[in-house]
Amino acid sequence: MRSINKIVKAQKVNMGGIFLDQPLPYYGINQIDPFLLIHHWSDELPGGEKQQNVGVGPHPHRGFAPVTFIFKGSVHHRDSLGVENIVTRGGTQWMNSGRGIVHSERPGVELAEEGGEFEIIQFWINAPAVHKMDEPNYQPLNKEETPVVLSDDGKIEVGVVAGEFKGKSSKISTYSPLQILRLEVEKDGEIEIPIPENYNALVYLLDGSLTINKSETANQKDMVWFNNDSTNIHIKGKETTRAILLAGEPIGEELATHGPFVMNTQREIMEAIRDYQSGKMGRLVETF
Repeated sequence: MRSINKIVKAQKVNMGGIFLDQPLPYYGINQIDPFLLIHHWSDELPGGEKQQNVGVGPHPHRGFAPVTFIFKGSVHHRDSLGVENIVTRGGTQWMNSGRGIVHSERPGVELAEEGGEFEIIQFWINAPAVHKMDEPNYQPLNKEETPVVLSDDGKIEVGVVAGEFKGKSSKISTYSPLQILRLEVEKDGEIEIPIPENYNALVYLLDGSLTINKSETANQKDMVWFNNDSTNIHIKGKETTRAILLAGEPIGEELATHGPFVMNTQREIMEAIRDYQSGKMGRLVETF
């Protein structure tokens, strides 16, 4: 089984007045190639608000894939391609930003107006240089469209969001080889998860507690980063737990970042800023 490199606890960060749990990047860990960032937002929305005043308004991306898992509530996506879509609990919004796209992510109208539980995870996956200027695309994946694998004991449900797991494959198109899984674990449920040895891999726990590789304990809001020294990990639920597994082939290229742009050189970053300011990534005027 893969040994554990490090277990880190997510840190609280303030993103424009929204308080999030951030396990990546972490002190001394700028990325776990190809994964650049993980944000976990869990909140109770008060209601009595207009949709245009909540969530994240129009903003650009270039050079990577921002992915959003919806665990509670709903997310309303709009973008400069003219796409408008709502994904609810159990679904995923996958966006390959390519050469540039402008989008917004807001809680659904009903959730904004009436209030309620809202919980998402967004993570960023780098794109290889050869794909950074591809045409952008948006790929929604509802819960019903997500392939599911049950553990032999029936106590763990694995949602296959990207890549393949035990014969089930996702329809999501990715920039590089990935294995992205959602894990719903009951107490005492256990499963062995095969992962290609050359993939970097991590597990993040939204809540609960897991025994990893029959010896180590990971708790709520822990990120477990594995070494690339075997082809599987073993997990067992110490209690009911929700978690995600992110694994992928490392890209191994130079990285230059500035806010929502992820490129290979500072020159490319400057070009991205100019292209956004001149409207080359498109424009998004939201209508409510």
